[in-house]
Amino acid sequence: MVWFRTLIRSSLINQPTKPRNLGLLEPPRLLSLTHFSTEPSSSPTSEVKENVDKQSGLPPTRAEEKPRVVVLGSGWAGCRFMKGIDTSIYDVVCVSPRNHMVFTPLLASTCVGTLEFRSVAEPIGRIQPAISREAGSYFFLANCTSVDVDKHVVTCKTVVDGVKTLEPWSFDVAYDKLVIALGAEASTFGIQGVMENAIFLREVYHAQEIRRKLLLNLMLSDVPGISFEEKNRLLHCVVVGGGPTGVEFSGELSDFIKSDVHHRYAHVKDHIRVTLIEATEILSSFDDRLRVYATKQLIKSGVRLVRGIVKDVKTQKLILSDGTEVPYGLLVWSTGVGPSKFVTSLDLPKSPGGRIGIDEWLRVPSAQDMYAIGDCSGFLESTGRPVLPALAQVAERQGKYLAEQLNKVGKAGGGRANCTEDVDVGSPFVYRHLGSMATIGRYKALVDLRQSKEAKGLSMAGFASWFIWRSAYLTRVVSWRNRFYVAINWATTFVFGRDISRI
Repeated sequence: MVWFRTLIRSSLINQPTKPRNLGLLEPPRLLSLTHFSTEPSSSPTSEVKENVDKQSGLPPTRAEEKPRVVVLGSGWAGCRFMKGIDTSIYDVVCVSPRNHMVFTPLLASTCVGTLEFRSVAEPIGRIQPAISREAGSYFFLANCTSVDVDKHVVTCKTVVDGVKTLEPWSFDVAYDKLVIALGAEASTFGIQGVMENAIFLREVYHAQEIRRKLLLNLMLSDVPGISFEEKNRLLHCVVVGGGPTGVEFSGELSDFIKSDVHHRYAHVKDHIRVTLIEATEILSSFDDRLRVYATKQLIKSGVRLVRGIVKDVKTQKLILSDGTEVPYGLLVWSTGVGPSKFVTSLDLPKSPGGRIGIDEWLRVPSAQDMYAIGDCSGFLESTGRPVLPALAQVAERQGKYLAEQLNKVGKAGGGRANCTEDVDVGSPFVYRHLGSMATIGRYKALVDLRQSKEAKGLSMAGFASWFIWRSAYLTRVVSWRNRFYVAINWATTFVFGRDISRI
């Protein structure tokens, strides 16, 4: 390494030398640390900062800026709208307590390890890239707390995680167009104890909680010292609600028990049970023949069907209206949805059921430049139209329609606030039902392609329906990235079984 030593020597010889200080040593320079001080400062800089904090938020758009569309919510309706809006016309601001969209039809599969959680979550930045790239478009992790219709301003409050993080603060966002797509909340019908003891299945963190609790109960029931009664309670999974979500979760859970639990938890396989409680008939919106088929298949797979009404929910048991006590180790609640407290609190006309009232063009008639789409909205009685069901396909179709409408309005010069009076908004929204699908486990599913419950049309069940169900949902996943994830997860589960790690 002679060449290396020569290189070092030459670099040291050629390095310029500083004149030596032959007198007293110069004291070392200390960096100013005043900006780390916790003492209050009376400097002009601090006064400016205080004024900025007090006026935080987004002010009304100026003439040289693009008009601003504010979207409240990141569900099916809001994300489909953001995907279709023309960002060369509008700036887009999304306000939501989550930064992703959940592909809810496949959420039940994540609870038992058929799919990974990230396979059903699509980041908003991928749905609408302008939010991550454009100067005037943003995503704010916050909840909307109030709407000032006259000033065209929404007040929001930040969402923080836990008590040891930042204190939440409020800020205002001015809008030219406001799209309310806040979805709905799970209905508890005022039953005491539901919120404290049951787990809903609407978000990814719900599925994560279900999975952790299910695997925890399985492992605890295998530990020496547990009584026979306690083991039966821990391994009793109760699902309340016989709609598509409840039936699909029950089917996935029974499939998980037969395919994986019986092989990997042989000591407790005879204790684990699944009970589905429904007040009337399961899958009431499906064809009668399909409902009978689903009932037989669920019973055959080990699911116990109970017809009853839940009266009270306690920590380790629920009580039916006839006095029957049902102990449980895991309770999943999927009895439908209703309007959120924020939607109910808005001083806006309501449709039957308490949703935000809209006209045929999805506008809120009493508020200029305000629209409502998805599960939080419903047609006013004056329109003569029925309130549409709270389905993903309804929300997605409304989001696509409204994006096309506002693109037309923007191109016609009506994108600014209070500028749509003379703009042609086009034809009203028309919804056509494409059908319903639901899986019931063990490679079987239901496909009902009728326009309504009374109409005639194609309805089928069995393995072919299961193949159609998987193919249809695989094509409906938002991005190619997640489609690849879902396909790989399905293939991995088929070959190696489900992962039972509690992480």
